[in-house]
Amino acid sequence: MHIHELKDTIFSERSLNLLQEMYGSEDVRSHAARYLQAAKGFSGHFGNREFELFTSAGRTEILGNHTDHNHGLVAAGSVHLDCIAAAAPNGTDTIRIISQTYHQDLKINLHQLQPTYRKKGSAALVRGLLAGLKKQHYKIHGLDIFTTSQVPGGSGLSSSASFEMLLCTMIDYFFNGYQQDIIAYAKAGQYAENKYWDKKSGLMDQIACAAGGIVSLDFTDPAHPEVRRIDFLPAQLGLDLVIVNTGRGHSGLSEEYSAVPEEMHTVAAFFGKQYLSQISEEEVIASAAAIREKCSDRAFLRALHFFEENKRVAELEQMMLTKDREGFLNLIRSSGNSSWKWLQNCFLASDPAHQDITVALALTELYLAKCGGACRVHGGGFAGTIAVYLPREYTNDYIGYIERLLGKGSAFLIHVRRQGACRLDFS
Repeated sequence: MHIHELKDTIFSERSLNLLQEMYGSEDVRSHAARYLQAAKGFSGHFGNREFELFTSAGRTEILGNHTDHNHGLVAAGSVHLDCIAAAAPNGTDTIRIISQTYHQDLKINLHQLQPTYRKKGSAALVRGLLAGLKKQHYKIHGLDIFTTSQVPGGSGLSSSASFEMLLCTMIDYFFNGYQQDIIAYAKAGQYAENKYWDKKSGLMDQIACAAGGIVSLDFTDPAHPEVRRIDFLPAQLGLDLVIVNTGRGHSGLSEEYSAVPEEMHTVAAFFGKQYLSQISEEEVIASAAAIREKCSDRAFLRALHFFEENKRVAELEQMMLTKDREGFLNLIRSSGNSSWKWLQNCFLASDPAHQDITVALALTELYLAKCGGACRVHGGGFAGTIAVYLPREYTNDYIGYIERLLGKGSAFLIHVRRQGACRLDFS
């Protein structure tokens, strides 16, 4: 596609209908303009030549808080806040990425993908992702890419995983027959974060960004996770999803995050196993006194959270398929309660004076008492965001309420979309 062709088609009825489905917004013309702006950015930097358009969703965790690392169950979904790009092969051994959002101009030599001492930043992430794809025998050649993102950094919507899946999709489309193997994509993203960022991440974020819609994930065999798509959107129950940024980022929390899987592992090790998925809740309860003495009370409680959260994920699919609104909300409430009390990832035990997540949850629970709905910590916790499901007729009022208390711009109305990471055709 050339820029003049996109200008002729991007505001057509067909294109606007596709964007309405993806973004769930009445102002779909602004989204059309965003793709046109990306195309203009590409043409301005790389010349007036053919390009393709791509999108990769952000993600929301619905249930399964801190279960994947012990080979448990997760339910997650792709969201409308996304990373988009215009891109085309350049016939060289260099991938050049211009990010409008982050004001970056990256040049990655495909023959220099080894890790460096600098374990952060976009360049390290891209090199790691490309190395991860090469390990899986993907063909990689030079690309010119102009990208922009709506996924807020530090929002718990996985801006890094969205960008990773965008790049995987482009490489797959241009050079590998567009197989759309989202597990392979996710493993490349995990490899990049584990090896090039020293971040102990799993596969959930990447799979949820790439898959589209709502998926149920079973990590019992983490090398081959089971992915089941669920034909459901919260809007079908008359519910809106609002993500609230509580105002504190995730930097400096790696020790807290690491402690969650490590303490769960100590309970599994009590039984001679590595992961909680290899033992039963009944075994843990029967040995409560010994586990509490050897592993700690918090490790015991976190293990119980793991088992109960898995049950909730298993029940969630049935609630969604039968359109059981109250059953769905009860599972969200129960999950939030468990994360707050048992998993204990809503504030730092070392800093009880600052409790951004728990304050946001408390204020939200007071509001929801008048209208129903449910809320829970969103993602890793300790800082960051909460997820709020509430009847659509209360959404605007709630956003005004919480932004008066936590700051303007702290609440995001989220549309769960069926498109994950993919090429878009507006022709």
